[in-house]
Amino acid sequence: MDGTSLTPEQEKINALRQVLPEAFSEGKIDWEKLKATLGEDINFANERYVLNWAGKSDAFKVLQMPTTKTLIPAKEESVNFDDTQNIFIEGENLEVLKVLQKSYFGKVKMIYIDPPYNTGNDSFIYPDKFSESKADYEKRVGDKDEEGYMTKDGMFKKNSKENGQYHSNWLNMMMPRLYLAKNLLRQDGVIFVSIDDNEVHNLRLLMNEIFGEENFVAELIWEKKTGASDAKTIATTTEYVIVFSKNNLELISSFSKNKESYDLNRYKHKDQYFEKRGLFYFDNLDRGGLRYSDSLNFLIEGENGKRTYPNGRTEFVNDGWIWKWGKEKVKWGFENGFLEIKESTTKESGYAVYYKNYLNVDNEDNPIERSAPLKNLILGVKNQDGSSDIKDIFNARYFDYPKPVKYIKIILKYIELNQSDIVLDFFSGSGTTAHAVMDLNKEDGGNRKYICVQLPELIDEKSEAYKAGYLTIADISKERITRAGKKIQEEIKTEIKKIEAEIKKLQGELPTEENKVEIENLQSKIKNLQSQDLGFKVLKLDDSNFKQWQQIEGKDAQALAEQMKLFVDPVSESATIENMVYELLLKSGKNLNSVATPLLRGVGGVFCINQNELILMLEKATQEIINTVIAEKPIKVIALDKLFKGNDQLKTNTVLQMKDAGIEFKTI
Repeated sequence: MDGTSLTPEQEKINALRQVLPEAFSEGKIDWEKLKATLGEDINFANERYVLNWAGKSDAFKVLQMPTTKTLIPAKEESVNFDDTQNIFIEGENLEVLKVLQKSYFGKVKMIYIDPPYNTGNDSFIYPDKFSESKADYEKRVGDKDEEGYMTKDGMFKKNSKENGQYHSNWLNMMMPRLYLAKNLLRQDGVIFVSIDDNEVHNLRLLMNEIFGEENFVAELIWEKKTGASDAKTIATTTEYVIVFSKNNLELISSFSKNKESYDLNRYKHKDQYFEKRGLFYFDNLDRGGLRYSDSLNFLIEGENGKRTYPNGRTEFVNDGWIWKWGKEKVKWGFENGFLEIKESTTKESGYAVYYKNYLNVDNEDNPIERSAPLKNLILGVKNQDGSSDIKDIFNARYFDYPKPVKYIKIILKYIELNQSDIVLDFFSGSGTTAHAVMDLNKEDGGNRKYICVQLPELIDEKSEAYKAGYLTIADISKERITRAGKKIQEEIKTEIKKIEAEIKKLQGELPTEENKVEIENLQSKIKNLQSQDLGFKVLKLDDSNFKQWQQIEGKDAQALAEQMKLFVDPVSESATIENMVYELLLKSGKNLNSVATPLLRGVGGVFCINQNELILMLEKATQEIINTVIAEKPIKVIALDKLFKGNDQLKTNTVLQMKDAGIEFKTI
């Protein structure tokens, strides 16, 4: 209720909506559709099958607008900053995705996001007009508070269903982010997007447009609750995950199989065929109670007088028992290491015949994958489990229905993630994806790495989280990941103790080939657990360390002259050496886990990146330093132009020396 009376015009529109709902779009009359519905002869402009909406052109402009932003390290908020490969980025995700384009283009194996569902209560309309000046931007979105945080109204606003462009606003928010995300995916990469009934139809069409309809993989259905007693019509107990690939032609080995339907623990033995066939277990070659055949009831003779009929008999008798294989295959089985005759205390003949059931080949030595495709139905985990995860970490409820860790782990298992493959989540929220990646790595020995992005959204001052001292969603997320890492570390210590006890027990038994293999497997598992990466680097979106040219309006020559003076030294007054290193890493296409090592003792500002891939000169330039840099034989050198101020001869010589050494040299 808004306290106003219903106008005759509104009453007629409501009546028309009841009769001709197809003539309405986002709550308003679409006049072309209305005319077409009434049978008028009308030609739609650019008639084709396409998803269109208000503001789509502007969304493309936002997408194509480059950014000058950078990421700066926050080591004091990180865990094991220097050694970890996991990354948490605090900042507006559209700008972060743009910043990551050069360094992570085509590098991400899997993206999972849980964006706003557009329920009518979501606050997500980001101020995406990045073409304006910083001053205009801050004026438009509101000033910062006393702590330096942008006010909540400035960050985003509620997208109410009463809004005339309700669906368009959501599509304008999603489209540029999905385009940029696609760029980051590898050719065999896959994206998973959680959504509910409000926008699932538009999301599918939008992703058809961005990724190509031919790259649609599946629509996963998650039963998130068992009932909805307040439902007025049909109780909705599910939501969805839309899955698209970057390129379906590259998907041969991307998706996992359901290996849980097979008892992999049975495969314990190892022989000379291990490299091809893998581990194996023994199974009886004879069987009884099934269809009998004389041709399968024959004497098998092995080496050293080992002789037996089916069921361990010493002669031909039709007692219903037969061999599973015929004579020719038995001969082949012995010749190729598939059969063994073992002594038996329970058989009349004293022997039993076994065939080897290998993990990687069938019993004809053909490659086999003992698994089946995973299904598109997710069961066994409910919405409230996410709240339990948070309570288990904080002993408090700071989020309303965050995604459960178990649910994200199920989604992660859909993809075969190999050594150091990257999982990206740019709507990180409470940090569930980071928590799930670490927990799943602990369980299956994986080495997945994550990049999580979260806007520093201010928390309601009335909330329990704010009262506990957290100012932003990003603050809670970082604390959640930190605590989850510590919890997993304690679980790892407990698991290692159990494994060590099992190893000790096996070592006390009579040595066998089976025991040896089991001990090696357990020792390898300990090593893997000890090497788990439970840390994360924190980086924050910030202004560039280098001054940005501002367009001078009109013909103010003095203003132009003053601005040009600023660019004698392009380095911003607030810049630090470390922050410049990270900005130049990103803008040179190096990833955020690149290793920056000081080159010269006692001389700051000279860094080797990934040994000799790149050298940065940021504080001083002398002929001695230049000689040392060249001696490292780097591929590329970047230096601040101001280092050569007043010494044009040194700069000229440096350019020539670098060229002679085959080194790409650039000044900024």
